[in-house]
Amino acid sequence: MARGSLLREDHLKLSAELSDFADRLGHSFADPALLIEAVTHPSLTSPTRPDNQRLEFLGDRVLGLVISEALLAADAQAAEGMLAPRFNALVRKETCAAVAQDIELGEVLKLGRSEMLSGGRRKQALLGDAMEAVIAAVYLDAGLGAARAVILRHWQGRIDTVRADARDAKTALQEWAQARGQGTPDYVLIARDGPDHAPTFTIEARLADGPAEQAKATSKRQAEQKAAAALLARIGTE
Repeated sequence: MARGSLLREDHLKLSAELSDFADRLGHSFADPALLIEAVTHPSLTSPTRPDNQRLEFLGDRVLGLVISEALLAADAQAAEGMLAPRFNALVRKETCAAVAQDIELGEVLKLGRSEMLSGGRRKQALLGDAMEAVIAAVYLDAGLGAARAVILRHWQGRIDTVRADARDAKTALQEWAQARGQGTPDYVLIARDGPDHAPTFTIEARLADGPAEQAKATSKRQAEQKAAAALLARIGTE
């Protein structure tokens, strides 16, 4: 079914509700069918009703690009090892879900009955996915500039404070792992070199599902932080 048909099907029922949401979002849709698709969960999938999974895929990439640009602009001196955990903190599902809650995205989601009864409007993963889909809808509706404006409108406060939040790479890595159902990362002493009064430690940070990175420093704590930052940088590009 063409988007125009979908729009005519849902327009009378959802126009006021979605219009209020678009106001909270900060974007007026030239093609409202894009917004309808973005808020339609797969639990309501039918041959005539596209769900938001494809938009979620695109929105994740658009969000990553805009946040990467914003982080570079916010701190011209930050090394990649510092930018990676900040990036991960800003684009992870938990943050997307928090933004979705701020703008009451859950209230306009189109859910199947079982998902609705199980509290789908409050589920973090579902909200995070839908937020990414909404970003993609803005991008397709009006281009990167419009998507950038929406993202910065709702992420700017988090961008401004992420330096303190993401400074502890071990904490960021642990949160990343736990959000994906993994255990606490392991930190293994690989080597201790140099004289007793000036040792150098090589630490390997390992995730339960395999990825690992090593780093060297003059203290175990510093080496662990550097290894965690290196691992965050790696998984942030995978």
